[in-house]
Amino acid sequence: GEDAIEAGNRGVNTVIGTYGGWLNCSQCGNCIEVCPTGTLLDGVYRHATRPWELDQTITTDVYGSDGMQLSIGSRSGEVHRIVARDRYVNGLNGEFLDVKARFAHEFINHPDRIKTPMVRYSKGGKLIPATWDTAIKMIAEKFAGFGSGVGVVASPRLTNESIFTLGRFAKEVAKTDNVAVSDRRSMAAFMANLSVPLATHNDIRYAAAIVIIGGEPEEEQTFTAKQVRQAVRNDGAKLVIVNDTPIRLRSQASRFVHINPASYDAFTLAFAGGDNSALDKAGIGSEDIDAIRSIINEASGDVVIMAGNELSAAAQAAIAASAASLAGEGRRVLLHPLMLHNNSMGGVDILPWAKRVEDVVSASKALLIAGSLPDASLLAGKEFVVVQELFETETTDHADVVLPAASFAEVDGTFTNNAGNVQRVRKAINPVHQSKPDWMITSLIAAEMGVDFGYSFSASAAFRALADAVPAYEGLRYPVLKDESNPVQAKYAVETGRDISASIEALKASAASLEAAEKITETPIVGHKLHRLTTMTSKTAQFHLLAHGNPKPDNLLVSPLVQFNPDGTPREEAEAAAVGILDRAQVGGTK
Repeated sequence: GEDAIEAGNRGVNTVIGTYGGWLNCSQCGNCIEVCPTGTLLDGVYRHATRPWELDQTITTDVYGSDGMQLSIGSRSGEVHRIVARDRYVNGLNGEFLDVKARFAHEFINHPDRIKTPMVRYSKGGKLIPATWDTAIKMIAEKFAGFGSGVGVVASPRLTNESIFTLGRFAKEVAKTDNVAVSDRRSMAAFMANLSVPLATHNDIRYAAAIVIIGGEPEEEQTFTAKQVRQAVRNDGAKLVIVNDTPIRLRSQASRFVHINPASYDAFTLAFAGGDNSALDKAGIGSEDIDAIRSIINEASGDVVIMAGNELSAAAQAAIAASAASLAGEGRRVLLHPLMLHNNSMGGVDILPWAKRVEDVVSASKALLIAGSLPDASLLAGKEFVVVQELFETETTDHADVVLPAASFAEVDGTFTNNAGNVQRVRKAINPVHQSKPDWMITSLIAAEMGVDFGYSFSASAAFRALADAVPAYEGLRYPVLKDESNPVQAKYAVETGRDISASIEALKASAASLEAAEKITETPIVGHKLHRLTTMTSKTAQFHLLAHGNPKPDNLLVSPLVQFNPDGTPREEAEAAAVGILDRAQVGGTK
């Protein structure tokens, strides 16, 4: 759904070009996926191996919360290429993948991966390679001395099995409720107040009206954004965007409600609470609320309401709980949370009682951390820190023991996407070096401390225990999840008539404290979030260029209508002269 490339000329003279300018799309690579001739190539994979020599493993994206299905192509223990699952088996995202899912996989076999357990024998000393036995015994002895002073932090990128096992470690081994998921923006309040079911991506695609409050799906939930664009372009869905920033997706909207910066609480107070008293703080009028309600009431099919992850807990609760009141005859209302990470949903499902990272760290003397913290400085002064990670990070700089964790391509397990679909993650290659799955590492520590979880070496058994303990996953087993062309949605509690008076009061207080601010008028550039360098994306060289805004060269000359001979001279000198290109070197070639 992006304007990226076009065909110039006709017949045998047809060439592929970029609309006569710089390629300023999100670099998703879907043109490669649909190219019928193989002319367009994956620059990360290019000529690394022959496609038919690759073993294909169907699994789930490790970056976004949409749960895009993909196929990992590997050979001899190395991942060479990732393509959309639809090339081999039907998946929910068809042929679509975004730039991270398709290209940012070089972290898997990167030489900087942590290769062996490491121990820091004295504060301020160096991390020294150690055996697994030595590291596990040291951790068990130290944790035993701290008792309930041990805190646990799980990354929202872990599998459900790993998050569940960390939760069990806290409750059954450390005897503590100091547990957090290191998600910058939790949507637990949204999921705890559902008054209608969650919308699947198919529901979004065929919705009659879509209301997006906050968020920026074209940057953070790219497949969701693609479904929204198709619903609008192909079937005429009415799109309402409520945002404090003029995001790019607003160009597709029937109505863009431009609120003041950080005034979502004031908007929600009116939209979900029926109280327009603070609309001036949001910089909008009652006519905007009336217009949104009219679009919803006039819809002749499903209405999907999406909530961004930057919304406050009170706003999340109010929107989720009030959605049922917007339904009408022949009109379903469905909800869709725009969660941030690939398993943010799983973290909420499995650890709904989790606390804030800051609170867990401050209340703990020792910590077991799977992944890295958004703010590693929180660990300063902690007596004992254990980190399970793929790479050395600012968090491992504070660790007393570092344990090498396996990547998503090296484990079996499940993720849960923003539609509540529980999806399989499948091992494509064996764990590199001495790494182990996170759930296995945590199980080994627990066993050394005298608690046997009963699944030290079986991801399937870990999921069985999870499904028996988490009501939304009741009855699920790996064989049930086998056919992801028909995804299985978790059974979330839906209840109308919830008491949200406390949330409404919180919204009133928040709106009253808002200070006047000028509206944001600048549209963010393509990729300002999607192309951001992270621990994993930074291991793919091309991402460093994208992270700097994919800058247009000063001497750029583009013409899709000029063709060159092998010696660098133009085939048609008159055409080349007309656009000022007489030498192939001017467009990146050599004579």
